[in-house]
Amino acid sequence: MSDDEREEKELDLTSPEVVTKYKGAAEIVNKALQLVVSECKAKAKIVDLCEKGDAFIKEQTGNMYKNVKKKIERGVAFPTCISVNNTVCHFSPLSSDETVLEEGDIVKIDMGCHIDGFIAVVAHTHVVQGGPVTGRAADVLAAANTAAEVALRLVRPGRKNSDVTEAIQKVAAAYDCKIVEGVLSHQMKQFVIDGNKVVLSVSNPDTRVDDAEFEENEVYSVDIVTSTGEGKPKLLDEKQTTIYKRAVDKSYNLKMKASRFIFSEISQKFPIMPFTARDLEEKRARLGLVECVNHDLLQPYPVLHEKPGDLVAHIKFTALLMPNGSDRITSHALQELSPAKTIDDEPEIKTWLALPVKTKKKGGGKKKKAGKKGESCQAEPMEGEPNVAES
Repeated sequence: MSDDEREEKELDLTSPEVVTKYKGAAEIVNKALQLVVSECKAKAKIVDLCEKGDAFIKEQTGNMYKNVKKKIERGVAFPTCISVNNTVCHFSPLSSDETVLEEGDIVKIDMGCHIDGFIAVVAHTHVVQGGPVTGRAADVLAAANTAAEVALRLVRPGRKNSDVTEAIQKVAAAYDCKIVEGVLSHQMKQFVIDGNKVVLSVSNPDTRVDDAEFEENEVYSVDIVTSTGEGKPKLLDEKQTTIYKRAVDKSYNLKMKASRFIFSEISQKFPIMPFTARDLEEKRARLGLVECVNHDLLQPYPVLHEKPGDLVAHIKFTALLMPNGSDRITSHALQELSPAKTIDDEPEIKTWLALPVKTKKKGGGKKKKAGKKGESCQAEPMEGEPNVAES
């Protein structure tokens, strides 16, 4: 098949080969997440954890498709980020950064892997402590987890994106938390991590997205961020930004030599997927990146913060909208939670959680195999609160 024909025929989940690649990427990113979680201990350096996550993904994907005639792109689809406590997202510091984890930190791990452009992303929240998580930390984590479970059941053919936006806000409110504004769940396609069909985290007059209906054979990155604060994060320091993505539809004649050098390197190494400045020739990177960003050649992923003292939790998963239901292919089991708040008096939330993830019409006998690699780690016991200890 020529490239032109390939472009005309968009590859989606109707192709078993595509499903295999999504699930292969998911298996790797789930294992990378497991590795990083196991290293989240007091005094661990954040940059070391980020580098371990990325290195694992590069190594594992590098071992695949070695002997094929046509080169298959594969590797990191989103650099490993470790955002702690009131930091919301995208913290993936440069090698010189000395920040370490402390006992009791709420650690949000965010990462992505792709095989041939088919992307699996995941985010998970882990508290650096032994024993059950309690208090507001448990509330904010339970809010994110329950909202993710509800979203999994509502991101399905025939439902609308606005259904999900409304539902997750109701879940967060039940735990006396807020869904963080500005977070988007995106449809994903081959080599496209942020497709045009999106789900808003919070609907408000400033942020509008087109109404959309989910369709069979689509793939979504479902992104849930909850906060004990106002849920209105701010950019405090542009110098913290280290993750960028090339804007393929923009062009500009860069004036500075450092900028031309760095943009050439980016175009060769990271033509499509987001990347971290750690992977560039670092001495020139900061200087050259500024001009590239100022002229929209690069899209920055800023490090955002809630107010000091606020606690933020993040859960993100990749969902394949298969003919027999939604398949959550990325996840990690949570620590034991003992939240102060419950959803016992929330019949609407319980109704959503009781919705099946899979439909019974196809291969009904296979439904019980939940818990296999890549399946939602909370797929079955969903009558009440998902994966949350009774308080």
